[in-house]
Amino acid sequence: MKRHAPATARNSEPIAQVLAQELPGRGLVLEIASGSGEHAVFMAQRFPQIDWQPSDPDGEALASIGEWAREAGLTNLKQPVEFDTRTADWPLDAADAVVCINMVHISPWAATEALFEGSARLLAPGAPLVLYGPYFEDDVEPASSNVAFDQSLRSRNPEWGIRNVAQLEELAQRSGFEKTARYEMPANNLTLVYRRT
Repeated sequence: MKRHAPATARNSEPIAQVLAQELPGRGLVLEIASGSGEHAVFMAQRFPQIDWQPSDPDGEALASIGEWAREAGLTNLKQPVEFDTRTADWPLDAADAVVCINMVHISPWAATEALFEGSARLLAPGAPLVLYGPYFEDDVEPASSNVAFDQSLRSRNPEWGIRNVAQLEELAQRSGFEKTARYEMPANNLTLVYRRT
């Protein structure tokens, strides 16, 4: 059953514009937590020289991604794989980039720790780990909508919540990454780029 996420239609183009600056010209991208699959189709169409590997831990999401992929018929869009960052065995031994859209705030912090640790094994020096979503920053007044969203997330699951960029900086350094770019995005979101050192 194909899922549709309204926010995906709104943010696909802005995200693609950032990825055009940050992804290699060709290669293999692992997308973590692909959700409905709409981003995967959009990016595979936009970047035909890149092989796009979607993944998700949720069975219904995988079915949706598969439907979108079959309908699109793109040779560079791979079949989705069931995958949780916290598992020991990652679906790839190497990738040229890792992209993770809207996962960090709706998963336990351990999933983000595993995301950085696993990406460090997967990526060569200089390769990017790209994160998109809402984040808090120590020196930036948070949008009231993000504060409310954070409260809503934590009420649904105390392990969820909008993370502070400083937390990510510390984790990135521990994992062998450095932040190389920060992009302000629509709807009070950010794209953060960390490159393997």
